[in-house]
Amino acid sequence: MGDRVSPTFDLAVIGGGVNGAGIARDAAGRGARVLLLERGDLAQGTSSNSTKLIHGGLRYLEHYEFALVREALSEREVLWGIAPHIIWPLRFILPHRPGLRPRWLLRLGLFLYDHIGGRKHLPSAEGVDLTKHLAGAPLKPAYTRAFAYSDGWVDDARLVILNARDAADRGATVRTRCEVTSLNREGEMWRIEARGETFHARAVVNAAGPRVLDLLGRAGEPGTKGSGQKMRLVRGSHIVVRKLFDHDYAYFFQLPDGRIFFAIPYESDFTLIGTTDVDHKAGLDAVQASPEEIAYLCEGASDYFRTPVTPDDVVWTYSGVRPLVDDGSGRPEAATRGYRFEVDGGADGRAPMLSVFGGKITTYRHLALEAVEQLAPFLPVLSGRDWTGSAPLPGGDFGRAAAGDKMRALAERYPFLPKREPRRLIQLYGTRAFALLGDAARPEDLGEHFGHGLTAAEVDYLIAQEWAATAEDVLWRRTKLGLHFTPDQTARLAAYITERTRPA
Repeated sequence: MGDRVSPTFDLAVIGGGVNGAGIARDAAGRGARVLLLERGDLAQGTSSNSTKLIHGGLRYLEHYEFALVREALSEREVLWGIAPHIIWPLRFILPHRPGLRPRWLLRLGLFLYDHIGGRKHLPSAEGVDLTKHLAGAPLKPAYTRAFAYSDGWVDDARLVILNARDAADRGATVRTRCEVTSLNREGEMWRIEARGETFHARAVVNAAGPRVLDLLGRAGEPGTKGSGQKMRLVRGSHIVVRKLFDHDYAYFFQLPDGRIFFAIPYESDFTLIGTTDVDHKAGLDAVQASPEEIAYLCEGASDYFRTPVTPDDVVWTYSGVRPLVDDGSGRPEAATRGYRFEVDGGADGRAPMLSVFGGKITTYRHLALEAVEQLAPFLPVLSGRDWTGSAPLPGGDFGRAAAGDKMRALAERYPFLPKREPRRLIQLYGTRAFALLGDAARPEDLGEHFGHGLTAAEVDYLIAQEWAATAEDVLWRRTKLGLHFTPDQTARLAAYITERTRPA
């Protein structure tokens, strides 16, 4: 069978994580013809396995990464503004632990945190008496003083998917489960082979995350020319247990080895605890938390909470491999979370490739902006203005303070919804929840109910609008219902999706 040649694209972005989706969105919004290729599902790797925070990185101050913290803090409220359905403020409790960082140092760090990033809408840090504050009740009585400060929560996988959705709404072609098998220059163009198809593009972005060097090898670039960038793959693992507290605060805990970890309310009924920082030497197809990591997080949590946490309490674990720039740091947690670019070609007449090294979810939009601007000299169509910081992501067109109003409006428009559903749907789809539910006037109008609020109408929407193709896509990335579903419910959902996606 001969090649099926696609139209020529201005830009092919390879990698459907947060950086790739963000770059595709930015470029498409400037009028470029964009192709986004992902070997698996969107956000299937690192980008759905984060600690799910939009934050400046308080601990990075200790490593003197002031520029990175300033950049992340300035992005924090920008992202909240464009995606108030999937990003919302989260107040953290940082207990003082005698013998570790002194209180004056914590106070100084939080003062810098409040003032170097242009905070406007989030409340500032303050001291807390844990003997009187409700966040002190689940903690051991030895912890009496703490600080409270603000950061943000994000549904990480949905952030990726909404960037891809917005890119597609602006004309981009998004292809999932479309692994690049060959990448070659043909004069001033790239020829890309992926899943039996041939694509052509004037420029390529290598946003393959932990596989960035592998993709360079497929392009005949078996190393990182010029800049000499090296990658350090660091695994971050998390555990989820039944909820340890009944309030909306999260915790930032210190450990005697100098590391920190978080304990965060998760999916109403659970507590998310993480993360670790371990150099990752194994493969990338089945990244898992080791027994040692699980024990480490359990022991750390047990140091703080009155109720001990053991490996038997863990209901789920997940792990992601962070593709960090290898800056020579001794300990994994000290490796920079900054990012670097390398551009090969372009100025010499060869088709350019921009490779992305490093990055973190909070700075993805700014990273995308810089990547597009680096390519603009070779692709004049990209020379437009910076627009992504003011245009809401799909469903997020209602402002930072109006999520509650949208939940109430959804409940009034669809009074048959169960009590929790308006919140769940708005926090997934924002204003697009109304389009998802359409003219439904009773539960039966939404089709089969698979459990925990998930209906055929929602699944059909995810297949048609968000590239969902399996039960795993739906339960673990488009929604977070995987923790609630039984094996039988999952099997029924999988059968339904198979039937809906079967070729005619």
